[in-house]
Amino acid sequence: MKIQVAGPGCPRCKETHKNVINALSELNLAADVEYITDISQFRKLGVMMTPAVIVDGKIVVSGKIPTVNELKEIFSKKNL
Repeated sequence: MKIQVAGPGCPRCKETHKNVINALSELNLAADVEYITDISQFRKLGVMMTPAVIVDGKIVVSGKIPTVNELKEIFSKKNL
């Protein structure tokens, strides 16, 4: 699973990245996690609002800080 966190490096985006790491840890899942801060790069991915979480090329969260529990639910469904 490839997970990308997109945001310009603001506190909200950093919190989202931290929550992604924590959710993966709690689920004991391995994933390739990338934090994208280049606006032109995440715009190419279709991100219009940050923070955003992209799983295997699909935007699953945009414009809000997802909780660890929300992310765990998303990641669990992805692995089924």
